[in-house]
Amino acid sequence: MGDLPQWKVNGKLLRGAALNWGIGVIASCGFLMFGYDQGVLSGLLTLDDFQKNQALMTPLDASNPLCWNDDGSRDERYCHGDANTQAAGVALYQIGCFLGAVLILFYGESWGRRSSTFWGSLIMIIGGIMQAASFEYGLFVSGRVVGGIGNGMVTSTIPTWQSECARPEKRGFLILISGALISGGIMISYWVVYGFYFLEGQVRWRFPVMFQSFFTILVMIGLLYLPDSPRWLLMKGRTAEAREVIGRLLDRPEDSAEVDEEVNQIAAALNVEQNGGRFKRLLTNGPSQNLRRTLLGIAAQFFQQICGINLITYYATFVFENSLGFGPQLSRLLAALNGTEYFLASLVALPLIERVGRRKLMLFGAFGMMGSMAILAGTTSTGTTNEDGAPQLSTAYGVTAVVFLFAFNSFFAVGWLGMTWLYPAEVTGLNIRIQANALSTCSNWISNFLIVMITPPAFANLQWKTYVMFAVFNAALIPCVYLYFPETSKRSLEEIDLYFARAWSEGVSPVKMAKTMPRYTATELDNELAKYFSAADIEQRRGSMLQSRRPSAMTQAPDEPSVNKNTTQ
Repeated sequence: MGDLPQWKVNGKLLRGAALNWGIGVIASCGFLMFGYDQGVLSGLLTLDDFQKNQALMTPLDASNPLCWNDDGSRDERYCHGDANTQAAGVALYQIGCFLGAVLILFYGESWGRRSSTFWGSLIMIIGGIMQAASFEYGLFVSGRVVGGIGNGMVTSTIPTWQSECARPEKRGFLILISGALISGGIMISYWVVYGFYFLEGQVRWRFPVMFQSFFTILVMIGLLYLPDSPRWLLMKGRTAEAREVIGRLLDRPEDSAEVDEEVNQIAAALNVEQNGGRFKRLLTNGPSQNLRRTLLGIAAQFFQQICGINLITYYATFVFENSLGFGPQLSRLLAALNGTEYFLASLVALPLIERVGRRKLMLFGAFGMMGSMAILAGTTSTGTTNEDGAPQLSTAYGVTAVVFLFAFNSFFAVGWLGMTWLYPAEVTGLNIRIQANALSTCSNWISNFLIVMITPPAFANLQWKTYVMFAVFNAALIPCVYLYFPETSKRSLEEIDLYFARAWSEGVSPVKMAKTMPRYTATELDNELAKYFSAADIEQRRGSMLQSRRPSAMTQAPDEPSVNKNTTQ
């Protein structure tokens, strides 16, 4: 794609604190954009002006006055769809995201971080224009797919670019901030839709759809002031440029000892990744337990989706209006408040992640989500329909349902929102991390598509039993996490390698080994690793892990805001 130009501020390239802040702000805009895209359709699916324009996105429904004339006959102009066409219009966006992620998997290393993000952002804008300008189903859905491709490119690249410029010791913690920013984008989309609900005409839905481009344009402009990652530059043999970027990030001269140290550490990490082999290495077990660890990462992403979060994220207003029986305005207000609560709850996990641990938070979240879905099933099962065919609940049951729908979001935000991006990056070995994380991300998009696709047909056919289905899914997460997911908090990458190897050797569960294995000094750890791995392998791991575990020259950089969903280095 070619290198992008790099603009200057007052005749100088950004460096030091200004550069680190710039990277943090642009990465933040990328995650806000991702969240906004996820939430914007939620309040539009039941909006009459949107339904008039998108007849195939609107199922024929006895309770929808748009579908009927005053004399009770069918209005042939509207409501040509069903639950399947509505679901496809929403869910095909995920297929676009999957395709964009696959493009980056195969071509991202050639294109570079800045170019991939810039052109992915442009594709997103094109997709947004197609959706906002559409007057029929085909163009709207095509725009969803095109926008999804761009989003898949951007969200697959920005975390990598950000992590390759961030301070090493902060990366795990900052993964959770990315989750909070995604929920922040969802919150913004709900409030924009609610605000435009009070206007008249097509602008009520066209502006919220097009507003996603605001964040995208900020990303594109910001990238023109920022450098590519030093890791990518070194991988391409552009050592002088890499040294220059590292010097700017550290605010140090290019020939300083700090820059030399950072270059050497990145080169060591690249050496491990390049010697890691192809995807077939993921199928090996033995002391490294690559297959088991890859499957844990894939399962974590899959579990995040089947718990039912996107039943709410993509269909919040639909659920409040068509499942719980609230009016159009109140449904949108409740959705906006729900998005706000979701964002605030996502911040709760930040101080808990190291103090409580990964397993306990995931189990806590699964228990809470199971209970919330069970109570939602119980309350909505008491519902009836009025003379127009619309659902209605008693006040007590309606309030209870709203409380536990909010509670579901809180349990998910604390236990699963950022956790399932952090866990795969920690549990996989460095020499398979790129390939394993690619597969876990693909698992996320495919399972995301599955849940978004089945939700409208499930409500149409199963009604309140849809919540029972998701309660059962969440119940299944509990034994899976308890039996198979070892704790990774407060363990170095070498210790994680060791307890998988020792568990394999002794024929016990890695979960048990993670609980019982003592702490070791650096020398003791090397001696233990030598029982399972070759000396060359240990030396290679030691050099590369400086980039992932230990403070380096980067730790001397000024504080910067950073977000990422990936610890790739």
